[in-house]
Amino acid sequence: MIKKIILVLVVLFVIAQVIRPTKNNSGDTQKDISTLYPMPDNVKLIVSKACADCHTNNTNYPFYAEIQPIAYWLYDHIKDGKRHFNFNEFAGYRIAKQNHKLEEVIEQIKEGEMPLPSYTLIHKEARLTDAEKETLTQWCQSIRDSLKAHYPADSLVIKKQKAPAK
Repeated sequence: MIKKIILVLVVLFVIAQVIRPTKNNSGDTQKDISTLYPMPDNVKLIVSKACADCHTNNTNYPFYAEIQPIAYWLYDHIKDGKRHFNFNEFAGYRIAKQNHKLEEVIEQIKEGEMPLPSYTLIHKEARLTDAEKETLTQWCQSIRDSLKAHYPADSLVIKKQKAPAK
């Protein structure tokens, strides 16, 4: 009985290797944040090493991304990361959303929530030094300051949708 269960599990594992999720490699950067706001080289380096795999349209996949079910876990993780913030889609966000997303980036970096500990556990190069965190948060804040200087205050706030009247 145990041999049959093991055989079924092995067959399912082999079949799972054939069915693969779509990779995040479109490389579409038409709406990249750098089309609106200059990104200094030191910020590009930080974003590239610690943010880009989950927060752009071009992920650099490690060897283990070819193994199922790890590939599906990574696919879901990347999709969720891009849903929260995507450097390559940033220029397509409304001004209020840009302001809010930059505020979230600053907060998450200061609280040590980004990059994710599960990511930096394997990708040690993605660990940010205090100086790198400060560089990235200052850059994000400089964009927020620029938005505040160029747009009315009420356009920088995400307005909550009113519930339909009953």
